[in-house]
Amino acid sequence: MPELPEVETTVRGLARFLDGERITRVVLNRPDLRRPFPPELVQVMTGAQVTGLSRRAKYGLIHLDRGCSMVFHLGMSGRWRIDPEVAHIHDHLVMETAGHRFALCDPRRFGSVDLVATDTLDAWPQFAALGPEPLGDGLTAGHLKAALRGKTQSIKLCLLDQRIIAGLGNIYVCEALWRAGIRPTKAAGKVTGPQLERLIPAIRDVLETSIRDGGSTLRDYAAPTGELGYFATRFDVYDRTGEPCRRADGGLIRRIAQGGRSTWYCAKCQK
Repeated sequence: MPELPEVETTVRGLARFLDGERITRVVLNRPDLRRPFPPELVQVMTGAQVTGLSRRAKYGLIHLDRGCSMVFHLGMSGRWRIDPEVAHIHDHLVMETAGHRFALCDPRRFGSVDLVATDTLDAWPQFAALGPEPLGDGLTAGHLKAALRGKTQSIKLCLLDQRIIAGLGNIYVCEALWRAGIRPTKAAGKVTGPQLERLIPAIRDVLETSIRDGGSTLRDYAAPTGELGYFATRFDVYDRTGEPCRRADGGLIRRIAQGGRSTWYCAKCQK
């Protein structure tokens, strides 16, 4: 599933060609993805001017001059294609401007598209309960200390809880915990203040590095321009079972299951 860096890369890629442009044509090639397209989508978007693009958690937002925003989620396999040379059978939504064509391709159809009034985005049900953005000012050691106080659940699973931090996924939680030297199985309420102080910059660093690298291309994901992300070549623990830790005082990377997901860590250097 595309995670936060992949969505951020997608939004930035779209913005290069779409920001400030007027949408001249919208075509739906099927009635739904994970759920039906909004019935008013074509009418509202046709002729609208794009006033900006942004991201919230793992959602991309295309803001329009008609007081609403198109909110998209890429699901398991979705991606935008800019000026594709040939149509794809899974291009389910196509938008055109005077100079470009934008196709939302989603083979598994686990993605979604919604129209939301821009001034009510914070109260939209999918956003209302989200925690602070990991790259924003709202994520502080103080916030984490309060959110994790008394929790016996593992720090790994708590960091995946979107109510605590918005947008973190499995890859980047594993990587951030390694960078901060925190064992993923440790009870969240027992993570120390100094560890939390290390964790905040570790989260930001791993996300910002991945965004610069264009995300992690593992299966279906590619940027809208077709470029593949290469952050996967920098993984320190993720999917490195049995390989040596990159720290001089580390051991071998182990894999365990937590909450139905794989976790990779170094038992020697993560405490």
